[in-house]
Amino acid sequence: MGDCEPTLVNHEMEHHIVAAAQHLIMALRASTNLNIDDMRSFLSNVEARLSTKSTPIESRGGPLMDMEEQLRQCEIVIMRWEANQSLIWDSSSEETSEYMNAAAEIQKLVENLESVSPIRNGKQKELLLRAQNILQRAMSRLTEELRHILVLYKEYHEPRYMSCRSFVEDVVYDESFASIEDEAAELTSHAEDGGSASAERRVSLIRPDMVPALKSIAQVMFSSKYDQEFCQAYVSIRKEALHEYLVILKMEQLTIEDTLRMDWDKMSNEIKKWAWAMRIIVRVYLASEKHLCNEVLGEFGSVNSETFVEITKASMLLFLNFGEAIIMSPRQPEKLFRVLDMYEVLAELCNYVDALYSEYAGASFRIEFHDLLASVGDYARGTFAEFRNRVALDRSQKPFGGGGIHPLTKYAMNYIKVLSAYRGPLNLLLCDREVKCLEPCLGIDNEEECSADSSCALAVHLRSLVSVLESNLIEKSKLFKDTSIQHIFLMNNIHYMVQKIKDSDLRRYFGDEWIRKHIGKYQQHATSYLRATWSSALSLLKDGGNQALSFCKPTFRERCKAFCLAFEEVYKCQTRWIIRDPQLRSDMQIATTQKVIHAYRTFLGVNLGSIGEKYIKYTADDMENYILDLFEGSPKSLPHPWKK
Repeated sequence: MGDCEPTLVNHEMEHHIVAAAQHLIMALRASTNLNIDDMRSFLSNVEARLSTKSTPIESRGGPLMDMEEQLRQCEIVIMRWEANQSLIWDSSSEETSEYMNAAAEIQKLVENLESVSPIRNGKQKELLLRAQNILQRAMSRLTEELRHILVLYKEYHEPRYMSCRSFVEDVVYDESFASIEDEAAELTSHAEDGGSASAERRVSLIRPDMVPALKSIAQVMFSSKYDQEFCQAYVSIRKEALHEYLVILKMEQLTIEDTLRMDWDKMSNEIKKWAWAMRIIVRVYLASEKHLCNEVLGEFGSVNSETFVEITKASMLLFLNFGEAIIMSPRQPEKLFRVLDMYEVLAELCNYVDALYSEYAGASFRIEFHDLLASVGDYARGTFAEFRNRVALDRSQKPFGGGGIHPLTKYAMNYIKVLSAYRGPLNLLLCDREVKCLEPCLGIDNEEECSADSSCALAVHLRSLVSVLESNLIEKSKLFKDTSIQHIFLMNNIHYMVQKIKDSDLRRYFGDEWIRKHIGKYQQHATSYLRATWSSALSLLKDGGNQALSFCKPTFRERCKAFCLAFEEVYKCQTRWIIRDPQLRSDMQIATTQKVIHAYRTFLGVNLGSIGEKYIKYTADDMENYILDLFEGSPKSLPHPWKK
């Protein structure tokens, strides 16, 4: 059919030549001057040859008639479905094949008719317009079929199976932190293995048995030069389907301004949703969308990747713009964990995004994604530095009541404990950041463990942070005028730090030697407390010893009274002091009992006769019981205290 023009022209010319030749032969035969036999013989041969030429021309109707008949047959098939509202692909396979073959044949007829240029034959022009009209009807119907297949045979997948690491609670430093019990929320539920990248998981977005139908429609529409109509319909439906998944994942269409106006609680929740949704969208739905595009449009070159980019553009921009908005907000320590969640997700998905947008059409997304990863990393480093500054520069105007665990200690240690769960990203982000570490890697029994954990970038920074905290606590202890409570305060806070490290994964970053060293520190503060509190009172029980007995009895009575008065002062003051850890409090009460009651009991035992039993207000057993009231955080007074 591609040689339609020469066929039609030759047919017309041939018809005229044959007619002229036949007329010439008749004239020659009528001539009386032809005497040469060879001439007659030649003309006979020409007549015979021309006769054989003229016979098929006269007997056939010509190419246009054949094409018209072919068009009529195809038109019957196409128009039969015009009034039929049911899907062609819901009919029999024979009817489906018949329609697709008819559409393909019309496309070929249009090509053949259009190949004759210029078109001089009126009948030919009429056939071309008619074929184009029928082809347009067929393409319009196939576009509707495409839409219906994409909608009716769409498969839904709830995002329940996607495993994502649980998110840590925000660690915020404010006045309320003093009353927070650590056991109320297990901050380290952020398990290290919970966020490991799982393999890409594709799902069927369209019922698998309908994918060949989409491919057939694409082939016919592309060959008919209706590729734009196909792509517009395909992109429109698939983009809407992807948006539905974003709605299921509760992703809101937020502008950068909307994000920046959020309070932190709202922003934190949005980041959690963003991290969870992005993993699912990229690893599951975009991977599946890419696979579907490859199946349907894989043979059409760059159109495949361009279509995929158009389908996913709005969704990807939604995720990227949100990330840009977050890093435009002020850097605050409470944001660090959410930002590290973002960094982990972006780092984890980099290879996926590179593969999804590997062609030229997706280059801008690859670049934006990598730029956002770098920017989020810089933001996280800056936020980490803000946390360090907060710990170092936190200043108090008055001593913390009762000498208990300071809110800064709780805040910093819980914060550091959570940081350890982000070992991977933090080691990457902090490896090139120098830090003055006041606590170098102290001896760990296992050399391999030391090199792997205590020598890593995160470990160096964590030890430095704890050193900064300890220095700040020493400064805060100086706000107490009483030396005894200074030691109680430092003992409480260093003990808390040791327990947090010893009973968690932090242990591998600090090492056993660090723990032993700091146990020694808080034990030394306990000893210093006993000395500062009781040395003066206990000296009353030792003055003069047995030699004093030889002078006068009132001396021992006065000493006993003075000691009891000192004990009453300690009791009144130190019952309001607090040692929150039950074991540490018990240890301090036992140590006090051993030091004080033993001396008092010995004093009474030796000097009871000289003092007189009626002048002994508190027995050793009484004092031992009263010591159990110390460090409870509830101010008390002894009944009927002696007047000074």
